[in-house]
Amino acid sequence: MAGIAPRLLCIGMPVRDLILRVEALPERGSKANASHLAEICGGNALNAAIAIARLGGRVAFAGPMGDARETSSGFILAQMVQEGIDVAHIVRMPGLATPVSAIMIEPSGERTLTIYRDPGLWRVELPDADALLADCQAVLVESRCAAFATSLCTEARRRGIPVIVGVDRAMALQDGLLAAASHLLFASAQLQETTGIADDGAALRRLAKLTPAFLAATRGPHGTIWLNEMGQLEEAPAFPVRAVDTLGAGDVFHGAFTLRLAEGEGAREALRFAAAAAALKCTHHGGGLAAPQRIEVEELLRGYP
Repeated sequence: MAGIAPRLLCIGMPVRDLILRVEALPERGSKANASHLAEICGGNALNAAIAIARLGGRVAFAGPMGDARETSSGFILAQMVQEGIDVAHIVRMPGLATPVSAIMIEPSGERTLTIYRDPGLWRVELPDADALLADCQAVLVESRCAAFATSLCTEARRRGIPVIVGVDRAMALQDGLLAAASHLLFASAQLQETTGIADDGAALRRLAKLTPAFLAATRGPHGTIWLNEMGQLEEAPAFPVRAVDTLGAGDVFHGAFTLRLAEGEGAREALRFAAAAAALKCTHHGGGLAAPQRIEVEELLRGYP
């Protein structure tokens, strides 16, 4: 990297994650012992922000958080500051609870989770656009935050700032973020659920009729499928690693992709960089806090010229 690192804005809902490692998911109504317990901060956009910071970007975070007196919000804020994330634009919501999730991770790295989000958090009003978008080279937003983030994303696009949407749940085909986004990064299952089409390539082509945004779908160890500027399908391979924890891998992918775009690279190189970062994250436990450093990603990429 040369010069000043790009400044990025991540928009989402931070989450306090309680992680349990188990040999197998317990049957309904049964009990099981966990071999390990960890308490970390998480949430899609926050995991991405951690990845961006570790990969060399400057990153600010905007979104709702619970009451200043509760334990979860204090725990998360302390971790964000430690990671070098700008927390000046977080909106505290008096009387509300910061989201909490319980996550079980199997030896294969697969995870199952339950999450509680206080319904009142969706009523958040983000700070003024001028404050959020000043010196901003790209915006990364969780798709679930469309209700309070679409107008800001629309303003960012009006100012020529890329808006990358990380999609990890089905979207309505009338969702405002489809129009506000410059880049839409789906997980394969959510792409198919959004379009009602079981083939990723056909689903991307269906969406291309509804939005001018760059479209891609991540498929874990099977790599990423995307539409190039000519409307042709291309595939970017995943990097072969021994996965022990997939929690947060997609978020790390989104953060790394956004950073590489902001550094001036094209989509193909950004997808490759993101795939390397996500692969390395999967080799360590800890959700987004297992995001790699820049030197690790560059070393992996050198091994696959």
